[in-house]
Amino acid sequence: MAWPRTGQLVVVKIGGSLADDRATLDTLADAFATTSARVVIVPGGGLFADAVRAVQASLGYSDRLAHVQALAAMNLFAEVLADLYKPLVLAATRSDVDAAHAAGRVPVFRMDRLLTGGGGIPVGWHVTSDSLAAWLAFELSAAGLILVKSTDGPNLSGAAALSADGLVDSAFPTFAARLTCPIRLLGPSTHPRLPDLLAAPASRIGTSVTG
Repeated sequence: MAWPRTGQLVVVKIGGSLADDRATLDTLADAFATTSARVVIVPGGGLFADAVRAVQASLGYSDRLAHVQALAAMNLFAEVLADLYKPLVLAATRSDVDAAHAAGRVPVFRMDRLLTGGGGIPVGWHVTSDSLAAWLAFELSAAGLILVKSTDGPNLSGAAALSADGLVDSAFPTFAARLTCPIRLLGPSTHPRLPDLLAAPASRIGTSVTG
């Protein structure tokens, strides 16, 4: 029987670049399955978003449409994760998130609300799943935001520096500035520390973006 999850709410963004790294996804899924934290996963677009970029570059259609397709790409990765790992379940609203945690499950957030124009999110490739994870962390009053990447963070301080270095998108500093919770970036060298960070979101693990 799965017990309700009652720990701190932590938003975890899984980088799209990890979509074809099954070993890392397995490690992350193990951490999600065993923590008491109320984890909410935000998936990147990965290979699905890359396909959108390629088709848009070939055909030259609008950023507005490409933005919608990129959100749909995130939903596709969400569906893959929920299909691969039994504790994970799709969620599109706060009530879905709460129901998943009450059932002892881990919600993978779908961007259905944003697909229909909700959320007040700017349109364009400058807003990626990094910013959307920060948006969701604000919406859910999260105790922490963790960005899991396929690259270790450089020795930089703050969201603006990481954005300038290309490790997060250019809109991220604006979204991150609204958060009062700590933000951590985990690369391959710190992926194994995810369980510790879920248990204590303010821990100094990985690259500190804020907090």
